[in-house]
Amino acid sequence: MKLTFVLVHGSMHDGSCWEQVITELNRQGHVAYAPTMAGHGEDAGNFFTQADCVKSVVDYILERDIHDFVLAGHSFAGIVIPNVAERLSARINRVVFQNAMVLEDGECIHDVIPPGYQQMFDAIVKKDGDRANWLLPFEVFRERFINDADLETAQDVYARLRPVCVYSQMEKIAMRGFQRLLVSRSYINFTDDIVLPHGDFAWYPRMADRLGLCRVVQKPGSHEVCYTNPELLAEALIEAGRP
Repeated sequence: MKLTFVLVHGSMHDGSCWEQVITELNRQGHVAYAPTMAGHGEDAGNFFTQADCVKSVVDYILERDIHDFVLAGHSFAGIVIPNVAERLSARINRVVFQNAMVLEDGECIHDVIPPGYQQMFDAIVKKDGDRANWLLPFEVFRERFINDADLETAQDVYARLRPVCVYSQMEKIAMRGFQRLLVSRSYINFTDDIVLPHGDFAWYPRMADRLGLCRVVQKPGSHEVCYTNPELLAEALIEAGRP
């Protein structure tokens, strides 16, 4: 069965991070689109809100008149795709979260991350305010985000990252509409992803449990599997996105 995907990237990335995944999906007969959210890509470094991100994805979909698709989001996009789904529910067949944040109503990312990350963001806000930009230190990215890559790959991917405003981690998000939405849901968990360290703060099952009834797909790989194993990510998306 041919599937259509709209793939939404995480923080510090843009739509180009999905290129190799899209190539594999196309090879298997599927169609995929990858918008770049407001405040990312060419707009990196500009202040943005979650509503700006939602609007940019919604506009992208409407401009291309995409229907009957699977909406998938990675990492930070977990706070964006629920509100996209609210706006475009009649067009969406399933919503897929790939090692993505799933918030309760009125929470922000800062509320659900480990204390070490909270302290990092608190220090930035105290020093420069919540409109300041941030970019992970390479050492953190290397060991936590792309731990399944060789050094050269890690350096290449890191060079593609762009700073984003710290407000994106502190903004409270409305989730009641999505929580009431009757749309099928899936959660993809790459088991070597330690951005949220294994234990009480782990992606799975904590984030998946917040979705209620959902399909769970688990594969080996890191947070940056779109670069380190795009073929496996494509396989996971197909498994998560099928009817």
